[in-house]
Amino acid sequence: MSKQFDRYASFIFLIIGAGFIFESRKISESAYGSNVGPDIFPMGLGIILILLSIRLFVETLRYVQKGKEKLAYDYKRFLIIFISAVAYAYFLEDIGYVIGTFVFLLIGFQTMEKGKWVSSIVISGVFSYGIYFLFVEVLQGSLPGFPIWLGM
Repeated sequence: MSKQFDRYASFIFLIIGAGFIFESRKISESAYGSNVGPDIFPMGLGIILILLSIRLFVETLRYVQKGKEKLAYDYKRFLIIFISAVAYAYFLEDIGYVIGTFVFLLIGFQTMEKGKWVSSIVISGVFSYGIYFLFVEVLQGSLPGFPIWLGM
């Protein structure tokens, strides 16, 4: 993108991140049957968004733009990932977190870089089950488990 666009985007993302943190403080700190409250995730997202927006702003101060470059947008990849994200959110309760996240990540990895099936499958599997294990077993939170029809 352009230097000016990146600066404006970093400022907007900083405001959105601050809004996430501010609004997450209004959410209750605990949930029934869970030691991790619903306020943790939006607060974490807000902090990450603020840090990334600061980094983007700092990087716009460093790079030199080389003339007017025509950017080619990749609508096909965008639509594939967007549709898979909507399907992931829609079917999350039905297929469970681990399977849904695994499939979503696998589609995303293969959309961004075709081939490398083994590494895509390994990373998707380790990430989806690792986050599930960390959140449910270690932090004692709750996520949609495996579907009933699997018998797990």
